Amino acid sequence: MKNLLIIFVLFYTSITYGQTKDYLIQAVPFTQVKLNDSFWLPRIKTNHTVTIPASFERCESTGRVKNFEMAAAKTGKFCTTFPFDDTDIYKTIEGASYSLSLFPDKKLELYLDKLIIKVAKAQEPDGYLYTARTIDPLHPHPWSGSERWVKEREISHELYNSGHLYEAAVAHYQATNKKTLLNIAIKNADLVCAVFGPGKRAVAPGHEIVEMGLVKLYRVSGKPEYLQTAKFFLEQRGKYKGYNAKSTNPWENGSYWQDSKPVTEQDEAVGHAVRAGYLYAAMADVAALTGDQKMLNAIDKIWNNVVQKKLYIQGGVGAIPDGERFGENYELPNSTAYNETCAAIVNVYWNQRMFQLHGDSKYIDVLERSLYNGLISGVGLDGKSFFYTNAMQIHHSFSHKSMEAERSGWFECSCCPTNLTRLIPSIPGYIYALKNNNLYVNLFAESASSIKIKNISVKLAQENNYPWNGDLKFRIDPAKAKDFNLLIRIPGWAQNQPVASDLYSFSSPYTEKIRITINGKPVQYSIEKGYAVLNKTWKKGDIVQVNLPMEVKTITANEKVKDDIGKIALQRGPLVYCAEWKDNQNKTSNIILPAGTKFISAFESTLLNGVTVLKSDAQAINIAPDGKTITTSVQPFTAIPYYAWANRGKGEMTVWFPTKATDIEIISK
Repeated sequence: MKNLLIIFVLFYTSITYGQTKDYLIQAVPFTQVKLNDSFWLPRIKTNHTVTIPASFERCESTGRVKNFEMAAAKTGKFCTTFPFDDTDIYKTIEGASYSLSLFPDKKLELYLDKLIIKVAKAQEPDGYLYTARTIDPLHPHPWSGSERWVKEREISHELYNSGHLYEAAVAHYQATNKKTLLNIAIKNADLVCAVFGPGKRAVAPGHEIVEMGLVKLYRVSGKPEYLQTAKFFLEQRGKYKGYNAKSTNPWENGSYWQDSKPVTEQDEAVGHAVRAGYLYAAMADVAALTGDQKMLNAIDKIWNNVVQKKLYIQGGVGAIPDGERFGENYELPNSTAYNETCAAIVNVYWNQRMFQLHGDSKYIDVLERSLYNGLISGVGLDGKSFFYTNAMQIHHSFSHKSMEAERSGWFECSCCPTNLTRLIPSIPGYIYALKNNNLYVNLFAESASSIKIKNISVKLAQENNYPWNGDLKFRIDPAKAKDFNLLIRIPGWAQNQPVASDLYSFSSPYTEKIRITINGKPVQYSIEKGYAVLNKTWKKGDIVQVNLPMEVKTITANEKVKDDIGKIALQRGPLVYCAEWKDNQNKTSNIILPAGTKFISAFESTLLNGVTVLKSDAQAINIAPDGKTITTSVQPFTAIPYYAWANRGKGEMTVWFPTKATDIEIISK
């Protein structure tokens, strides 16, 4: 009875507070969306059957689980490399919890129960949970500092570990109704709130995410100190006096940690891209829950900076390998592009929150671009091979040493594979959203959901073959006739705008207006903030059809992006394409696509689990075997979706193609 009462209180407090101040637009939970989709459902199943088990196995074999066992025994030597290795277990628990909500699995649930017991035993009596110190407090990990928290600003990642613990705990509780991990997280959060705050210890966490985690715990528990502490952490940025403000070195001036200015004064995306994305998502959460307008204004400016000057065409962010960080404005090199998978993941988190704040489809446009391209490129089609970075060009003669041309099963710092385990099963939660009488359709995936609009149950089903085909069909089945607005996103790319800025442009526009019918009859519609607004009294069996153009488009970049001058990229629907060595005579760095090149598209069911490829003829620069003769020729050209590259071995890959040869560089070996 006591446990039932606590669960009721947790639910009641989170709901009652949510009625006062929160995001005006609420996402429809992924548990209310049933996928029957040929693109996403197989990936989510592979994540459940392959990626999550492989992740747990690697956590076992690399010693990440052993670290918790040794912390419980208070003996041994921390046996992995980084003090944040604990988070790989937390992230995989989070992903497994989401997955359990979609695919009940007693074996997996039992494994989680046993693993959580190990986590509980590793927690110190006051709630501290950090195996890198607890195993041997007299000889902690070198990054940990001699005492708790003293290295948190720079390198210890104590609060980063806590943040991922909180996110995993909320997911596990919501999926299973078990409080085993939630109790651990609350005990740790109570300690964090007791240590940090006004008149207590102050720090800007070195690697953000504790702020997002505290907000999630606040939503579940209703404890106001969790939200207050999240806001406190955000407000500590820009207060540290130990930086050299005049230095251009991001580690010396604090910008690497987004700590050079107060968050309300920041207007540019700087520093480590993953840390930055978690910060911006947390700012959105806190702004929504507290009404902090200055914080909201700041993230609006930062978002504009990213989309106008720092976003790769495949949705990646974080151009610079040195520090895994954002570069200067328009600094988007291809041969050294970093584009960490985790950065694409946090780009999804951040843009979803920006949509919930503003209700503008431009944020979902960026989310979709990241999701379909630079994010899922991070995991191989086998579900157990990964990219840490996502290159824009692999050229055997020029490729930077940090650029990966071949996928890896694991990394010494393996944040990206475990981060993918938690993002992939949550994808259904990005499809629909609700605000009062407005039902938003943001992503297109064959699915069904039951949504309550003003206490009337409305069933909404999608039928499509997206992203390969642009014919979209929606069936609306309200429990009884109901008047509401159905807002269907008309993607920016379908309105001649790859992103909401002049960073990228289509070489030629779509000329026809997108046709929408209701029950077979064409309707006039207005577009508001990127959504086709359809208002009527909906009745059971109403059918809406939308046809999005699926022509192949060539893209040019703003002339300030030096690496892309005189080059084009290819896009069809939401997918960005690349050429890979396997389809183009073992080389792609010699290909020229002249302006005006025409492409045909064809679906190949046996290639790369089924993809639409683009075909044409291209000019190629050829070097004779003796190395003395250079010629050009016309050869067949094939492009595949960017997300699918590097699943057939190691070789060259190109996203941006020159339209003509203007110079040549001679490499002599």
